[in-house]
Amino acid sequence: MTDTLLPAIAGGPKAKSSPYSSGSRFGPEELHHLKQALDQNTLFYARGAKVRELCVEFARIHGVRHCIATSSGTASIHVALGALDVGVGDEVIVPPITDQGTIIGVLLQNALPVFCDVLPESFSYDPADLERKISPRTAAVVAVHLTGSPNDMDVIFDITRPRNIPVVEDCAQAYLAEYKGRLVGTMGAVGAFSLNDFKHISAGDGGLVLTDDDELAARSALFADKWYDRSAGRSGWSLAMLAPNYRMNELTGAVGLAQLARLPGIVARRREIGAAYDSAVSGVEGLFPVVPPAGGVSSYWFYMLRVDEALLGASRDSVVEALVAEGVPAWGPYTTRVKYLEPMFQELRAYPKSHFPFDNPVYGKVEYRPGLCPNSEKAVDSTFIIPVSEFHSDLDVQETASAITRVGLYFNARRQPSGKE
Repeated sequence: MTDTLLPAIAGGPKAKSSPYSSGSRFGPEELHHLKQALDQNTLFYARGAKVRELCVEFARIHGVRHCIATSSGTASIHVALGALDVGVGDEVIVPPITDQGTIIGVLLQNALPVFCDVLPESFSYDPADLERKISPRTAAVVAVHLTGSPNDMDVIFDITRPRNIPVVEDCAQAYLAEYKGRLVGTMGAVGAFSLNDFKHISAGDGGLVLTDDDELAARSALFADKWYDRSAGRSGWSLAMLAPNYRMNELTGAVGLAQLARLPGIVARRREIGAAYDSAVSGVEGLFPVVPPAGGVSSYWFYMLRVDEALLGASRDSVVEALVAEGVPAWGPYTTRVKYLEPMFQELRAYPKSHFPFDNPVYGKVEYRPGLCPNSEKAVDSTFIIPVSEFHSDLDVQETASAITRVGLYFNARRQPSGKE
């Protein structure tokens, strides 16, 4: 290894020689739609046009009949579960590595989250563990398309369909990701998306629910709007069920509509970047990117790598430190611990003065212990993230890829013989 290829931590020059390029996420298109929204003289979704236009366009892009707007991605998951009649005494399968927004709706419906392990290569559900975790009380399975990479939906459906268990797709990180030619969010009973400020497209916050099922669409619209029936010109209610207020306003809808036009270009650029980083990693032993299942195509919300310390010759933290020294803003892990080791689950306390639903006697003894999902626990300790942005220039990508390769090969070269295969 020549001096010019030494990483910065070993005295070499930084691979990332200049600041990352940036750009404006919002512009004249958003202002145009915002002005139209304001000119309506109403910002209420049921009286304006922007939220409706957003839903029509989002459904069209996905080839699905129904789209319901919500106030957040978390709300979208909750709406999906509410529309599916998830409730007291039910169980919902969720992954341990996800944002808490995936889980909040389960507990707000007073159902029990049941954590299923994932495969270390794809972060799709481990089919053997999914079989084990399903019970007669399983009311839904939430498939989280983590990092923008789709789950292996065929495997999930092979297990859930014979049991008539609906699948909710959490697509918050996976706009336009594909599985065997189908867009995520179109395969399960319901697809849930987020428009918060950190996703591929942003309206500040907000969410979208997709379904091809007429009844689920009607129930989703009711559940998101305090059970008000706004269909066919109606504006009234018969309060049949407790339902929150998750309505989207017209300003959010206006920005979301403008953002949709940007989405194909955003995803295309992120895929170019992801491919470049995949190539950089391919020559390094012990660094592994998230690999979509056969037929899967990621949309790269971020780029996540898994470290095999023995093969690489360094720990995850050492790799992150070395990349940061190169000028690459690596960090990790994605979540500090698997969700079932968070205080809420360790203390079995979702509400201030109650242990419900954990102490519902139908579940027996509920315990969330270390070792429940070993692959996921190991992933927390071995993964890190490199941010991806559609605004990154070709030079940014080239220098970042060079840093990945340089750091990886440096640690490979220093690896002890016992670490070799």
